[in-house]
Amino acid sequence: MVKILLVEDNEMNRDMLSRRLERKGYQVVMAVDGLESVEMASAEKPDLILMDIGLPGIDGWEAARRIKADPLTRHVPIIALTAHAMSGERERALEAGCDDYDTKPFEFQRLLEKIANFSAQ
Repeated sequence: MVKILLVEDNEMNRDMLSRRLERKGYQVVMAVDGLESVEMASAEKPDLILMDIGLPGIDGWEAARRIKADPLTRHVPIIALTAHAMSGERERALEAGCDDYDTKPFEFQRLLEKIANFSAQ
């Protein structure tokens, strides 16, 4: 079973997305801020991380940098999720170490395809 670390500070978004992913057969563990995501990436050893960018404490950009800097977690694909679909955000996500990027509100089927592509690698 593919384990996904869902990093989302908004409780409603976290609950909705985690339930939908679990119905598709994914195991979901959750973090509510950037620092917790770094700790959980190491402790939980997820197969993939869905990283909200606008997080309290350290933001998703910094959390992604820290996860990719750690030899134990650098191989874990990170898909950045952000409500700020501004020009240059995709490039900024990739520079921070994210492997892909999607905007909120996201199209669930497209997100599932991205997850499946990374899970197959």
